[in-house]
Amino acid sequence: MSRASVVAAVAESGVQFGEPSTLLVPVLALGLAAVHVFGGRLRFLDVIPRSRWLSFAGGASVAYVFVHILPEVEHAARTFERTVREATGVALFVEYHVYLIALVGFVAFYGLERLAKDPKDGRARNGGEGTSVFWVHVGSFAVYNGLIGYLLVHREDPGVTGLLLFFAAMALHFFVNDYGLREHHGDVYHRRGRWVLAAAVVGGTAVGLLVEVSELAVAALFSFLAGSVILNVIKEELPEERQSRFWAFALGAGLYAAVLVLL
Repeated sequence: MSRASVVAAVAESGVQFGEPSTLLVPVLALGLAAVHVFGGRLRFLDVIPRSRWLSFAGGASVAYVFVHILPEVEHAARTFERTVREATGVALFVEYHVYLIALVGFVAFYGLERLAKDPKDGRARNGGEGTSVFWVHVGSFAVYNGLIGYLLVHREDPGVTGLLLFFAAMALHFFVNDYGLREHHGDVYHRRGRWVLAAAVVGGTAVGLLVEVSELAVAALFSFLAGSVILNVIKEELPEERQSRFWAFALGAGLYAAVLVLL
């Protein structure tokens, strides 16, 4: 059978090239959940100076935000703006709003980090499982993970390539977050928190498979995620006591940016 015949047969069957299968998204959601469940077993990350792999992962996550997420959400906002203007003659300037939403995500997680720190000396509070600080901190990251799980289903780029790039960037980002939370809350995170976050990403994907929102709402969710990712990476890389590896961070950002540009 010729290649043209194969393509025609596939087209008649309703299968589309470049579209993720129904099974692939849940499998990737389980993969993201596994980062939290098994991340604590990677003992080579628990070192000072900071593991080069964590710095590399942080750089790749930030590259994904700047090279892929922000351009995509601005494009979606401009498309919506143009549609509304043509239909009603009203200019909403929505393309500027996506950056404001990203700022909200950045500020929101900055506030949560301040809540989780002792205001007197900036060190982590003693957040045991019975304290409100622990559950507010973990609960906020559960919502965050749920958002990422939802966006596995509804993305600006619906193809398989876009899905895999998003999965890779968020998996690397989850390693960074998991390490920070494990270091912050210790054993209580290992016993309780990691399971909450793992369940949250799977739950977010389940909601995404059942509930669909508008293109503009997806752009807004991605904008919030962009600001949150930037803050969560920066807070892990910048503190002096981390002794972070700038070269690894820059390498991760450069390599992942190159992958995004080439693909």
